[in-house]
Amino acid sequence: MKLFGLKNCDTCRKAMKQLPETEFVDVRGEGVSEEMLNRALGQFGDSLVNIRSTTWRGLTQEQRAKPPLELLQAQPTLMKRPLIERDGELFLGWGKDTQAALGVC
Repeated sequence: MKLFGLKNCDTCRKAMKQLPETEFVDVRGEGVSEEMLNRALGQFGDSLVNIRSTTWRGLTQEQRAKPPLELLQAQPTLMKRPLIERDGELFLGWGKDTQAALGVC
């Protein structure tokens, strides 16, 4: 299982605490492959882009108008977190639905 997130993200830390056997991928330092971004965008669509983040608020209107894949490649911290991959299945966020699907609640 892999968890894509940020080291200093409280939600990612909570998820990692409950999923101790998970490989952590820091999107700021390591990035996210184009293949993974395409899979996640195919499954979650525009909700993969966190429009409530401070990174989003710092973008210009011109930057915000770019396609989601281009935005996430240039600014990986715009991705909603955590993005979790388990056995080829993707989960986004750390809500009750994700926790139940991963068997941690």
